[in-house]
Amino acid sequence: MCRNFVILLFFHICGCKELFDFRDKNRGSNCDVVFTSDSVKNGSITSPLYPSPYPGRTICRYEFQGRGKERVQILFQEFNLYHPRDDRDCDNQDILMAFVQIEGRMEKIDTFCGSTLPKPIMSNGPKLKLEFHAAYGSRYSRGFKATFSFIQNFGIKIGVQLPDYPCAFVFNSNETRDGYFYSPNYPGFYPRDTECYYFFHGNQGEKIHLHFSYFDVEGVFPCEAKSASDYVEFSNFVSQDRKYERHCGQLGEFDIDSDRRFFRVTFKSNDRLDGTGFNATYQFQDKVESFTTRSELSNKTAVMKDMTGLATIILFLVTEFLR
Repeated sequence: MCRNFVILLFFHICGCKELFDFRDKNRGSNCDVVFTSDSVKNGSITSPLYPSPYPGRTICRYEFQGRGKERVQILFQEFNLYHPRDDRDCDNQDILMAFVQIEGRMEKIDTFCGSTLPKPIMSNGPKLKLEFHAAYGSRYSRGFKATFSFIQNFGIKIGVQLPDYPCAFVFNSNETRDGYFYSPNYPGFYPRDTECYYFFHGNQGEKIHLHFSYFDVEGVFPCEAKSASDYVEFSNFVSQDRKYERHCGQLGEFDIDSDRRFFRVTFKSNDRLDGTGFNATYQFQDKVESFTTRSELSNKTAVMKDMTGLATIILFLVTEFLR
């Protein structure tokens, strides 16, 4: 009786709509939790009884409801679910599933099991749901612990975010001449139905050099809509630039250079498949003009004169020999 009172008091204090049923240990524990951004912007979630082992035959649902442009991001601190065999798939194991809303219905985007710490999760809109299914349980399985946040920066903590765009960030040479940038929620799967812009503004006489050290954007070349491809696009203008082809798929390291002091990078995902995105560095560089100095021109002229003189001598010797 006292234990149940303490647990109910704890969940009243933390503001969680959660219910645990301990009346019959054989039935396990069932729980439902709803978090809204109106009441809390960030917090933590755990499996039942964490850090003690969770009971078997348990189903827990964790629902997150944000507002407007908000996205839900989940970051895991610990993950240890019962897995009876060393198997890469999650069949017949305790699992945690993630769902997002696509075209008005909740669709599963990933399933986690075993003891590998999941990468960050991000919703494609203001709603996200996690479902924990514990069929077995074990005295050696502590379950999971994670933090959640309702955010509007897509997990991108660099650059200056522009409020007039759903997802846009500015990098200015006056503030720093080099740095890094990455896709939303990197290194986790980027959210679906997302378009992000990265604007680079250099000073007069500068250009922008980009180096992509990691690139995993779902799609097939030439990365068009008819192949349902996500893509990254480059431009020297605010509008599209035909000079650069779209990039998608799993690519090795590569470099991109602008022609002028302004450059735009666009990341676009659809509502189908996911990738882990990209990680890149940027550098504002001084442009090197191609021109020939007076001294270089004089040296080239002297060399040409020497070669002309040598050719004349060779021609004379050949003529004398043939006589």
